[in-house]
Amino acid sequence: MSLAAYAVRADTSRGRLFPEPESDMRSPWQRDRDRIIHSAAFRKLQYKTQVFVNHEGDFFRTRLTHSIEVAQIGRSIARALALDEDLAETLALAHDLGHPPFGHAGEEALNLAMKPFGGFNHNAQSMRIVTMLETRYAAFDGLNLTWETLEGLAKHNGPLHRPPAYIAEYNQRHRLELGTHASGEAQVAALADDIAYHSHDLDDGLRARLFDLEDLRHVPVVGEALEAASRAGPDVPPPRLRHETIRRVIDAMVRDVVGETRRRLTALAPEDAERIRHASAPIVSFSPEMAEANQVIKHFLVERMYRHWRVNRMTAKGRGLTEELFRLLHGDTSLLPGEWRARAGESGAARAAHTVCDYIAGMTDRYAVDEHRRLTDVTVLG
Repeated sequence: MSLAAYAVRADTSRGRLFPEPESDMRSPWQRDRDRIIHSAAFRKLQYKTQVFVNHEGDFFRTRLTHSIEVAQIGRSIARALALDEDLAETLALAHDLGHPPFGHAGEEALNLAMKPFGGFNHNAQSMRIVTMLETRYAAFDGLNLTWETLEGLAKHNGPLHRPPAYIAEYNQRHRLELGTHASGEAQVAALADDIAYHSHDLDDGLRARLFDLEDLRHVPVVGEALEAASRAGPDVPPPRLRHETIRRVIDAMVRDVVGETRRRLTALAPEDAERIRHASAPIVSFSPEMAEANQVIKHFLVERMYRHWRVNRMTAKGRGLTEELFRLLHGDTSLLPGEWRARAGESGAARAAHTVCDYIAGMTDRYAVDEHRRLTDVTVLG
């Protein structure tokens, strides 16, 4: 399929911080995607919380399955808009690399612990991973991704006028034009994340019996999808009805994004990708009606799922465990494994804090639980 004039193009790529010859078999974005998939950080996503802690059930989403679903939705939207599917997929697969264990509970705990040292932000952590913490190549730290992938990763949610500390620091070495919008492909990945997050959290909430289908009758978009699914056949069993409903929710949201974005593209008439970056507002977007419906869905999930007592218990435990891990390791860096101990330096210092934060943020849920046990249980050998 031919790309639109406003798509990001490989032949105009701004390249990599450390120059490398490009492949004659893969585009630069395909190489970026492959480097992400083969990274340690990507593999760890299979054991990192989405909402439910990993051991709670094999069918609940993890950060890995969520990222794959975002990539699928992102490719579908990019194809419909004649954008580069590979770049959209690459950004979708990379967008959650910086999440610590225990989901938002772990992020809140690390942000609180790191307040004296600039705080913690999972988007900035994703950038630290792909530009510094992955050590797979002889010639450079990080994955040496293209400018276009790094730009999209840094600002897929919009311009960064007050960027997190690490992104601001990296921008001094490798200018990412933080004050502009990201490419259309990056904007697609951001909207695909929203679609996947809401629809699949609805699915997991139903699977966990935190609410049932009848509770969704009056939720916009979801209620209409449920009604249509109920008409799909007589006596549809609940598991199939759930699936039929969720896939219709995804379809409605994708069609809305494509329709609204086409309207905005017609009004803007961008002659190249730069015109999208310098537009006064995002080009890839929900319609106002769907954006409002998404807020209602989010409110429903907050009240009925994210604040459910079962989720609250795991959230509290995950937050407390992360806080104690940081306190123990930052207070005594001699407790860190060898290579991390060498990087940390003096206990309690800023360098030690960033090292401990990187160490904890890279943990899976179950590794964090095991490490906490090794540090606190006298019956467990280190």
